[in-house]
Amino acid sequence: MAFRSLGLGFGLAAVIFALFHVAGPWFFLEGRRPFQLNFTVGGALGLALGLLTPSILRVPAKAAVHAMAMMAVPGMLIMAAVGSHFAVFFPQLDPTLDKVFGSLMLWFYGFALAGSLWRARGA
Repeated sequence: MAFRSLGLGFGLAAVIFALFHVAGPWFFLEGRRPFQLNFTVGGALGLALGLLTPSILRVPAKAAVHAMAMMAVPGMLIMAAVGSHFAVFFPQLDPTLDKVFGSLMLWFYGFALAGSLWRARGA
């Protein structure tokens, strides 16, 4: 379980990085509504990931939190490194968006952990 979780965590981080590298300007539009939409969708996707973790990794529901933690830690560490050098990794984006990016990543992974906790608690 640990290797699958870590592998999926690194893969997910790579997908997130590629998504922001290619479509970053579409995530950070001016105004309140796009900001709210980003965080709503990020939370919903994270929650869905957390709830589906046992199914994705084929582990018992009781192990969902452990599996999700093993998935989240690599992604959070990688995204923290990316956020600290935001202008280097995303030169096409405004460097002041590093805080928004970091907050969005914490929001996503926090909801993923909450979803896995909810799933494990119900088991």
